[in-house]
Amino acid sequence: MAGELTAEQKHILTVVNVGASALSLAGSAFIVLCYLQFKELRKFSFKLVFYLALSDMFCSFFNILGDPAKGFFCYAQGYSTHFFCVASFLWTTTIAFTLHRTVVRHKTDVEELGSIFHLYVWGTSLVMIIIPSIGDGYGQTGVWCWVQTTAKAGKVLQFITFYAPLWGAILFNGFTYFQVIRMLNNATRMAAGMSDRQLQVDARVDKALNRWGYYPLILIGSWTFATLNRIHDFIDPRHKIFWLSFLDVGTAALMGLFNSIAYGLNASVRRTLQEKVDLWWPERFRKWLPSCIKLREQACESELISLKVSVQQ
Repeated sequence: MAGELTAEQKHILTVVNVGASALSLAGSAFIVLCYLQFKELRKFSFKLVFYLALSDMFCSFFNILGDPAKGFFCYAQGYSTHFFCVASFLWTTTIAFTLHRTVVRHKTDVEELGSIFHLYVWGTSLVMIIIPSIGDGYGQTGVWCWVQTTAKAGKVLQFITFYAPLWGAILFNGFTYFQVIRMLNNATRMAAGMSDRQLQVDARVDKALNRWGYYPLILIGSWTFATLNRIHDFIDPRHKIFWLSFLDVGTAALMGLFNSIAYGLNASVRRTLQEKVDLWWPERFRKWLPSCIKLREQACESELISLKVSVQQ
């Protein structure tokens, strides 16, 4: 049914937004705590994941905290969610760039680019929230606060300052991971017939390739319905589609959870958590652990290290 959303429908969207954002907040906060708690995880590659999770955490937090009924909280939600969501998009591009530069271009200077990454992510995000302030600014746009869309100019600013960085990141990540996966597939085929050790490495490469293939799909899955909803609202602003708004809110708010699972729970994190469980879990109870968990500690190695070995050989 198309038309203005009813009070009940707006309430449902609010509940979905808060619930999904709470899940993303929990997942992102878990990755942040892992990074802060375990020193062995504080490597450059996971540091980028930490900043991604930090951006998702604050984006989810302000998504829950914002109250359109109050001016200050409305502005806090509008500016903060916009800033940290764009930052999240951009941190995924730094991860893709780092992987491409390390695996495809065989460069070892990625750690020297840390300050440039920060300038690029935080600087671009800041510009993206300043631009809407020139127009109508931020305010209530339904059941949350964001860039005002009372005029066509506000809707255009939404596309320029939010959806342009989003789909730019999607295209960049897709192209980058395609190049990485293509090169590693070629390296794996060339390694056919090598030793059992090499075959084990190749198996880990295949697992990593399968994992990386889903990375660009996170942003696509999280924001496709939101993009369609904005396009529909731009064309026909007087008629709202509830089911599209429902999918828009639900999938977008879950981005932090998806990122924390895909980027955060990698082999290094799982191995570190398993080691800590072994230290804390009483010896007499370890025999009750599933055998697959016991073997995982021995089998897990960093995907990036495995790929480096494969490419070098």
